[in-house]
Amino acid sequence: MKNFLTEMFSLKGKTAVIIGGTGELCSYMALGLAKAGAEVVLVGRSQEKAASRLTLIEEEGGSGYFVAADAGDRQSLNELLDTVVAKSGKVDILVNGAGINSPTPFVEITDEEALRILDINLIGVMRACQVFGNYFLSRDVQASIINLGSISGLNPLSRVFTYSASKAAVHNLTRNLAREWADRDIRVNTLVPGFFPAEQNRKVLDESRVAEILRHTPASRFGNPDELIGATLLLASNKAGGFITGTEIVVDGGFAAMTI
Repeated sequence: MKNFLTEMFSLKGKTAVIIGGTGELCSYMALGLAKAGAEVVLVGRSQEKAASRLTLIEEEGGSGYFVAADAGDRQSLNELLDTVVAKSGKVDILVNGAGINSPTPFVEITDEEALRILDINLIGVMRACQVFGNYFLSRDVQASIINLGSISGLNPLSRVFTYSASKAAVHNLTRNLAREWADRDIRVNTLVPGFFPAEQNRKVLDESRVAEILRHTPASRFGNPDELIGATLLLASNKAGGFITGTEIVVDGGFAAMTI
């Protein structure tokens, strides 16, 4: 009995690639994966950010390393996959967490801005799912893909028009891929954070916005990054979450349940 939870959620021997892993939320997800036994690969552009994240992971007894890559460049993702396979031998888990945002009023959004956000938030996820999905299919083994969605992809929010549209599309893409690959033991799910203050959304969290969010959140607070770890482990574990695919797991303090 004492080993039950360990057996259910252990990721020992697994390799997890976290695109956007140097960001605030994904770095905590990476920490959880590492503490469950996975070797984690933090993917991003900043070696400096990665160093501090990896120090925390190592202090908690986990292991991992950093690979610089660009979610907006297919060749960069191909090279990422090659690097990880050469270093770790395989990949079992992919987390797509890279994302950008902008508070531009709707009528002022330029084509360039919209395309830039869509390219990272949506097309970048598609690229990574293609690159790593093809690898998973070629190995014919169990794998888990976790795409980061957003509460704004489920319910329209003001001030983040292109971001919301891109995340709604990610939710749809996830369900389509889950249907496509379910019989190949490749699970694809969306983890949907509610409001977790992070680098990419602080620009839209002024005092009035914060008050509106908290009024609409039954828990009456923002989420803490480590509160994403439990859902991450459920989706990553083939034992605990082996029959979960094509769904959204919402971690939002009740925000999506609120109406009036």
